[in-house]
Amino acid sequence: MFGTFSVKKYTLSGVINKTIFKLGIVSLSTVLVSACSSFGGSSLEKRSVKLAQGIQTAYAVPATTAQRVSPLIIQNADKHNLDPLLVAAVIRQESTYRSQVSSPAGAVGLMQVVPRYWQSTCGNDLYNDAVNIGCGSYILSRYHQSSGSLEKALGYYNVGPNAYENNRKMRKQGKKYAKQVLSHKKKLKSSL
Repeated sequence: MFGTFSVKKYTLSGVINKTIFKLGIVSLSTVLVSACSSFGGSSLEKRSVKLAQGIQTAYAVPATTAQRVSPLIIQNADKHNLDPLLVAAVIRQESTYRSQVSSPAGAVGLMQVVPRYWQSTCGNDLYNDAVNIGCGSYILSRYHQSSGSLEKALGYYNVGPNAYENNRKMRKQGKKYAKQVLSHKKKLKSSL
């Protein structure tokens, strides 16, 4: 996670070698402390509070729900190289922040993941908020990587890659979905 480092030994006097080694350890310690503090603690808390407030304002979501899911959104968006506002907007579009909802197509949870397609990748507990947001973020990230386009990735998320690429009606639906999600994202961003 933090990369690798090496200590090079130079042929200098013992005192200088010890000094260089100590400076290297101090520098490494500073880097590790900085890296660790940016992954959690007040940074995640501050980001979660801000996102929760935005979700409440933009989407009229109860405070308890927004506060519960905001850290999960941020952690999973960061893990999968996504904008947390995008993940929040997908949740708004898919489930309006209702955890226990299911669709006629069999999609479940906040991000409306279809178990028959993703259960082997994401596990059985797709009604669990953490599992569902993790899985939905993974799917969206994978589609973004494969399509090279955020709008197309959102279309894939909505109708599936094959339907999007091979069916004009489904592609139109996917494009409409992408516009709706991006509109939700814009609304959330303006409320922050």
